[in-house]
Amino acid sequence: MKKKIVIALGHDALGTTLPEQKEATRRTAKAVVTYIQKDYEVVITHSNGPQVGMIHEAMTELHRKDDAYTVTPMSVCSAMSQGYIGYDLQNAIRSELISRGIYKPVSTILTQVTVDPYDEAFYKPTKIIGESMTKDEAMEEDCKGNHVIETESGWKRIVATPKPLSIVEIDGIKALMEAGQVVIAAGGGGMPVLVQDNQLKGASAVVEKDTAAGLLASELDADLLVILTGVDKVCLNYGKADEKPLDYMSVKDAEKYMAEGQFEAGTMLPKIQAAVDFIGDSAIRKVLITKLDPKGTALGGQNGTMIGK
Repeated sequence: MKKKIVIALGHDALGTTLPEQKEATRRTAKAVVTYIQKDYEVVITHSNGPQVGMIHEAMTELHRKDDAYTVTPMSVCSAMSQGYIGYDLQNAIRSELISRGIYKPVSTILTQVTVDPYDEAFYKPTKIIGESMTKDEAMEEDCKGNHVIETESGWKRIVATPKPLSIVEIDGIKALMEAGQVVIAAGGGGMPVLVQDNQLKGASAVVEKDTAAGLLASELDADLLVILTGVDKVCLNYGKADEKPLDYMSVKDAEKYMAEGQFEAGTMLPKIQAAVDFIGDSAIRKVLITKLDPKGTALGGQNGTMIGK
């Protein structure tokens, strides 16, 4: 059986604006196809921070100009971002596959993830989204029941980041993967939804994309989770004179370093936590955290930090 790999793309792999994204996905496709050439079954997930913020701001501005257009919920903004990022990614990967003489269909699945309505994150939202607002606009959002916070650049909306419980479309993702397709799924952490009887209701939240990547890898029973980020290796004492890059880290060491506060909450910490959760007690599963490399040298041990039992 082929080994299964989930590749989680970070911001550097996608860019921010439409032209940046177009160019970035071409570079990213080279790295992804290199993994495919190594005969892995590949599922891809990705970040969407700048994109979902841009969509939310655009739709909010449209509502301000014309009341006929309702404010777009975060779950719908996430769905929009999954669609347009997936569009660029799947076309770039398809082109790169064909240029190397490989025929494999590439599909994007709009993916929902269930969350707990009583998750503590809903009571303490922390994720800043969208562009700055005036104080009056912020108070208007507050009156609607949305959370806002004052930052150095102005008032901004903040939303919850609940933990994902399950992936709704996991059977479809598995079916496409087993049929030999390259699958793009759970982009931006997926659309967070609440289960209400036999219906799914969008939640006013965003899911941490690294946490969702770990869950996706677990539900697919993947052998390897590759988290692509902006640094070559995980480092202890990052940014300090005694910074120490790590080639390998055990789960036990990772838990120890997290307890010591070695990793920053908004950047490396969720990646390490996702790695620990995915590996669990498995002696087989591994996580590679590394920088995007079109040559795929990280799998050969030349780059990146490998995490295992």
